[in-house]
Amino acid sequence: MPLTSPRRSALVDQVIAQLRNQITSGEWPVGSRIPTEPELVELLGVARNTVREAVRALAHNGLLDIRQGSGTYVLATSELAGVMHRRFAGADPRHIAEVRSTLESSAGRLAAERRTDKDLLQLDALLARREEAWASGDAERFVAADMALHMAVVTASHNEVLIELYADLGDLVRDWLRTDVGTELTPGTHLDHARLIEAIRRRDGATAASEAGGYPFACLGERR
Repeated sequence: MPLTSPRRSALVDQVIAQLRNQITSGEWPVGSRIPTEPELVELLGVARNTVREAVRALAHNGLLDIRQGSGTYVLATSELAGVMHRRFAGADPRHIAEVRSTLESSAGRLAAERRTDKDLLQLDALLARREEAWASGDAERFVAADMALHMAVVTASHNEVLIELYADLGDLVRDWLRTDVGTELTPGTHLDHARLIEAIRRRDGATAASEAGGYPFACLGERR
C-alpha cells in the first residue's frame, strides 16, 4: 500500500513538473538559486510539505542542489544531465576533451552540410557576442558566450540525438571550461572561432570538423 494518497502524490507530481519546467525553459539557469521554500509555497499555493517533497525529488534526480544555510541551486537542466554531472564531474580532463572533440567534430561537419541561412545568422550573432564577452574581461560571461556558440554549432547539425546528448553534457563542459578559464581572462584563454563559422558558411565539412574537433584539446592547454 502506498504511504501517501493518490491525490497527494498527484499534487506533488504537478509541483515537480512546474519546477522542472522552470529549469528546462531557462527561467532558472544552471547555477542560479531558486526561490526559497516559503516563496514557492506562496507562488504555487500548496502546502510546505508538498514543496519540500518536490524539491527533494528534483535534488535526488540531480537537477537541484540543496545547500544547507545557503539555499537550493540549479545543478543541471535534465535528469540525464544531472546524472552525467555527478558521474563525470571528477573525470580526467583529457577524457572529457576527447569526448567533446568526437562530438563537436561530427557536429561541425554536419553543420557545414545542413546549415540554413537562419543558422548562419545565429552563429554570426553568437560569435560576435563571444568576442564582446572576451573584450569585457568578464570570465563568467565569456564561458557562457563560448558555450552558447558551441551549442549553436551542434544545433546547426540538425541531428536531434546529437543535440540532446550535447545539451546533457553542457553543464559538465561548462564547469570544466569555467575551471580552465579561471577568474581572469588571459591571452592563452582566447581561441579564434571565426574559421569554424566561415567553414560552416562555405559548407566545408572537412575544415569545420577539424576546427571544431581541435578546440577541446587547445583548451586543455597546460593540463596535457
